[in-house]
Amino acid sequence: MLIKTVSDFRKAMRHGPYAWPGGYPCYFIANDGEPISFEAAKAEKRQIIESIGRGIRDGWHLVAFDINWEDDELTCAHTGERIPSAYGE
Repeated sequence: MLIKTVSDFRKAMRHGPYAWPGGYPCYFIANDGEPISFEAAKAEKRQIIESIGRGIRDGWHLVAFDINWEDDELTCAHTGERIPSAYGE
């Protein structure tokens, strides 16, 4: 899912951290290509909303919401914590 507006970001947040059906783990992609976990986006939503709303390309400007299918080494650029994968491990 592409994120072009604050409304798109809010829709992704309402979606929750897992895809349905299937329960696959989701994460965000920032404008610089870095992965951001759902939990980090939730904690930093004010900064993200400001960046998207003002068009600030600062790494908090999220551009997509996706499923981590198989990347066992995907880590959140903000927290450094691993983002779970659907089929890895």
